[in-house]
Amino acid sequence: MSILAHRRAARAARRHPDWCAGGHRCNLGEHRADPLTVDVPGLGRALLTRVRGRDGREHAEVTLTVALADAEPVARAQLLGLARDLDVVINRATRASAHPAA
Repeated sequence: MSILAHRRAARAARRHPDWCAGGHRCNLGEHRADPLTVDVPGLGRALLTRVRGRDGREHAEVTLTVALADAEPVARAQLLGLARDLDVVINRATRASAHPAA
């Protein structure tokens, strides 16, 4: 690859997609959107962030905070249920990306 081609590729990588929040959120060659916040007062919160990595692949970054019961056996049951639900969510998202809508 020529020096000119490398420079063009570097410039293209610096362009922000329209959904990118820019500024300090973009670092290490990636682009990050402002997070979407889903807040359920007293129960929990989810932050979903669209990210495009250096390699051009995109993914959703999900940060989840869930209130747990004070009683240990109940908290363990909640965590087990959460793990099962996350498995369902990840599988659903994977199926959707494998078969995009026309």
